[in-house]
Order: sequence, then structure tokens, then C-alpha cells
Amino acid sequence: MANIGAIDLAKPTRKCGLGRRIGEAILTKTIRGVSFEDNLDNAMGLQFYNLSHRFGYQSPNWPYFEDVKIERIHYMAKSGVLSQRITTSMHNTTHIDAPAHVIQGTPFIDEVPLPHFFGSGIVVSIPKKKWEPITYDDLERAAGPHVLPQDVVIVNTGWHKLYEDSEDYFCRAPGFVPSAGEWFVDKKVKVVGHDTQANDHPLATAIGPQRNGPLHPHLAEEYKLWSGGRDWKDDFPEWEPVHRILFRNGILGIENVGGDLDQVTGRRCTFAFFPWNWDRGDGCIIRLVAIVDPTGAYRIEKGETF
Repeated sequence: MANIGAIDLAKPTRKCGLGRRIGEAILTKTIRGVSFEDNLDNAMGLQFYNLSHRFGYQSPNWPYFEDVKIERIHYMAKSGVLSQRITTSMHNTTHIDAPAHVIQGTPFIDEVPLPHFFGSGIVVSIPKKKWEPITYDDLERAAGPHVLPQDVVIVNTGWHKLYEDSEDYFCRAPGFVPSAGEWFVDKKVKVVGHDTQANDHPLATAIGPQRNGPLHPHLAEEYKLWSGGRDWKDDFPEWEPVHRILFRNGILGIENVGGDLDQVTGRRCTFAFFPWNWDRGDGCIIRLVAIVDPTGAYRIEKGETF
């Protein structure tokens, strides 16, 4: 097992252009006998927060996707090295959609310029219960005074705590409705992220009465009881409308945000979430990271020659 409790004090050998000075102690942790700097205490003076769910064996999966398969092609006893082969959809765990995922003739993930996978933004709390919509007004109340053009906006509904292989998480979650998509467009947001299963309400996907669905027809009667007698076809007449609003306006969507999300909710952060340079990719599993600079002393390099 990894020894993540052992802590050492190491000293940096250079200034690294940032908030630490030579000779200052840096917190490190020893993992399987190897020392690393800590997420929250390191030579750069930055704090790193993981906002991704784990990926791997039996990771929770969208209801009609094939399960993840991981095979060890080489392993220590056999070859003296570890090499693994993975079979997966790119829409597993925390991932980003390319416009081409839903709209034919729009950019693939490798065609999206790199600035769209990095930037400043906010994490906002909009607690929601089963099947509740996330609307324009919800977003305006939570984020209207704080959002800036070209921000990354991450929405914390609380459902990342329910992330598991369950109908509740994938089929009964709250979700964005078209007015929410219009809010993101009006505010000129660059990227949208959220801790639910899709950029749309689940009943506006194949889970409900849409194209490729309903995957779970038994939910029709449950929705009628929940809604006071309404037909889900009347309440969700369009297939993935929020995906389409976002993608047609060059806004990317990150689904299944999780990890340390609560620790950065209500804060302005810098976000990094670069996908693979995958030719004709429809999306990509990502490591979404929120970065905070408490001292404001860190600066990226100017690109000077040496």
C-alpha cells in the first residue's frame, strides 16, 4: 500500500520564479518509497485541487456504454515492466465533450484551440434534488454578480457525493435546461462544468423519451407521480438541447466533476484540463484541476531565450 502519511521537509534548490525562497522548507510526502511535493504545499507556492472522479476498473458508467476493460500486457513477474491496455469510452468519469460529440460537422477535440482547456473562473453552489431543473434564474442568482466573460464556470449541485454505479446518479439527477444554456451564452462563458451526468437534464438524454431511448422506460410512470401528473414527453420534448446550445456557441462542457469540489466552491480559481491530442476525438477523459495562488506571487515564464 502507498505510504501517504510519511512527511519530510525538503529544501528547494532554486527559486522557481514564484512564492518560495531558496532554503524554505517544503512539505513532501513519501508514496511507495518515493518523495513528492504536496498538492497544497510545494515549491511553486500554489495549491492544487483534484476535481476529477477516479477512472479505472468498474468506474461508474453511463447506462448504455460498454464497461471499462483494463489488461496488463506486461507485468513485473513476467517482463520486469508494467504496461496496460485500456478499452473505454471517452465519456467515462470526469470528461470533456467536443462539439462533434453531438453536432455533425463541428470541431473534434484535437481541433479545439488550447486556450479552451485552461483559464480562470468560478465554482458556484446550486444545490438541487431529484430531477430538479437548473435554470437561467438559478445561475443568475448564484453567479451573475461574479462571472466574467471567458470564465470557466463549475456548478456544484451536491450530486458528486452520489457518484456511483446507480440509477439515482445517472437517471434521477438534476440538470441544465435550455434557459441555463442561454445564460452561459449571454455571459460569454468559455467552459461549463458540473457534478452531474450530462450537460443536459437526464430526461433530455437517451435515459428519457429521446433519440436512442428511453433506456429506462419504467421511469415514465415515476416521473408522472413525481411531477404531479405531467408526461415526460411534454416536459422534455427536445433531445440534448443544452449540449447543442453550448456547442454551437463554442462552449465546451465538462461532465461528472467531483473530487475536492467542495473545497473550492464559492471561490475563484484557475483551471487546467487538457485532453489528448486525439485525431477526430469526440471528447476525452481529463484530470480537471483547480489551482489557487494564495500569495499572488507565482508567474508563468515569459518565454525568454536562454
